[in-house]
Amino acid sequence: MFFASDNWAGAADEVADSLRQHSEGFSPAYGESDLDKGLEQRFNDLFEKEVAVFFVGTGTAANSLALSSMNRPGGFVLCHREAHLIEDECGAPEFFTSGARLAPIDGPLGKIDPDALHTGLKRLDPNFVHHGQPMAVSLTQATEVGTVYTCDELALIAEHTHSFGLPLHMDGARFANALVRLGCTPAEMTWKSGIDVLSFGGTKNGCWCAEAIVFFNPEKAKELPFIRKRAAQLFSKTRFIAAQFHAYLNDDLWIRLATRANEMADALARGLWSSSEVQIAWQCQSNELFVTMPQALADSLQARGACFYPWPVPADQANKIPTGHSLYRLVTSFATTEEHVQQFLALVANPDT
Repeated sequence: MFFASDNWAGAADEVADSLRQHSEGFSPAYGESDLDKGLEQRFNDLFEKEVAVFFVGTGTAANSLALSSMNRPGGFVLCHREAHLIEDECGAPEFFTSGARLAPIDGPLGKIDPDALHTGLKRLDPNFVHHGQPMAVSLTQATEVGTVYTCDELALIAEHTHSFGLPLHMDGARFANALVRLGCTPAEMTWKSGIDVLSFGGTKNGCWCAEAIVFFNPEKAKELPFIRKRAAQLFSKTRFIAAQFHAYLNDDLWIRLATRANEMADALARGLWSSSEVQIAWQCQSNELFVTMPQALADSLQARGACFYPWPVPADQANKIPTGHSLYRLVTSFATTEEHVQQFLALVANPDT
């Protein structure tokens, strides 16, 4: 019963098979192989326009290097106060941008509040040298607490961002899960909604180690090859990342994997609605379900084989957690089975056995 993280899941069979297939023989290095070039066109087709795409090995690298391309002296990146970018990247965005700062913006359930964003942008006067200058806005889709921006919400954030002449970055570590939930196209959830640069994640959704930085205006990506090389993210054998994306995007595998993960999260949510001890903290919108329960029950479930993590209470939920309860996160993946879900629900229903 592994609900700790979708990073705990292995690779999809199709991805593993593609890696084996493309491990044979010789192929040009550093992104010059036919496989790499073919994947660049696949991304153009996926997003319905010409894009510039750069493969990297981790989501941290994708986020940090994307923001490095937008860097300004004394720069600020505005993001949600509880975004992965500001909470869980160990200072990598600041490091790779040579000291840019992250400015926290409030908003309910992990989503930037447009009015708070506008206020934050107005406060950072680019002509006031002592404050520094805003350089970008970054949002997370799906968010750090499993919620999803609608395309209209994305467009409103983009409108505020662009009105100050700034680019909008999307951290898409769980891009596929959000896309499946919205039922829209990749183009609709990105550049058609005003996203300028995307960190496109595959690792959490069935790949072994595959992330991409996607620029929807290739003219803005001219420095990225040098930034990526300097950051030690230009793999010599990039075909092994390309091989993963080759399988991932083929026959909508990535959509099927994310659909499976979301369905398992929904099944968990349905099964827990009737529980007297475990309460759903807010609506499940992706493959992350947040619940509250007494710590004694959580300890009992974990002792009997259920893997999940306690979670910091979001600022806007501080007064909404039931007395005596703590907040926990349950994450499903493409590898989660109905048996895993039913086993967990059985433990919750019979905590003393």
